[in-house]
Amino acid sequence: MHEATFHIRGGVPYEEATRNRDVSIELWCNNHCDLLHVQGAITDEICDEIAETVGIKHTSDGQPGIEETVDGNGEQIIITSECLRPHTENNIESYLAKHDCLLLPPLRYERGGKLVRVITLDPENMSRFYQDIQESFRVEVQSKRGIDAISQDQPILSVGSLVPDLSKRQQEAIQMAWEAGYYEIPRETTTEELAGRMDIDRRTFEEHLRLAEHKFIGALVERVLDAR
Repeated sequence: MHEATFHIRGGVPYEEATRNRDVSIELWCNNHCDLLHVQGAITDEICDEIAETVGIKHTSDGQPGIEETVDGNGEQIIITSECLRPHTENNIESYLAKHDCLLLPPLRYERGGKLVRVITLDPENMSRFYQDIQESFRVEVQSKRGIDAISQDQPILSVGSLVPDLSKRQQEAIQMAWEAGYYEIPRETTTEELAGRMDIDRRTFEEHLRLAEHKFIGALVERVLDAR
């Protein structure tokens, strides 16, 4: 089998809600409704977009309604009243069916677009799918590989992964720190020097780095506790 992950921008609802925000929306389609896992800076604007597009039936705190979807912890499960697919034109599922490719859920909305994980038995199908969607969408290839089996997703509302979701700036900060020897003993660079490379002030860089470290450590601790 062959797998590829694409970041696709096409003006679909939820994409704009994640533009220039440290927020993501994972969508599991159930035909009659969708299950959404929202992480990050959940705002009234995001809630309003979901409610106006497909309606909100239930939330993870057990209460229906828009006012209950804003979670101070920055994480929420929402069950919508309707499925998003009938509310979108030129959706990605039609391209997948056309080229004999399969979608591996969930769809993940982030950075003003959606991450689409696709598999197919024939690499030519993937090539034709990619060429076709470029005519209608802005597309970036995030990864591609041959696979023998499909990896199992982690449960929702869990950080049980050793590769947590980082914002673009958090990823840049921790990668730069690692490559520059910040974590060597003794350290080979300082946060002041690294901040200069990113053209930001030291405090902002340290905040990005601390948040990235917090996510990695939290994911590791969660995995260890789950394994007991």
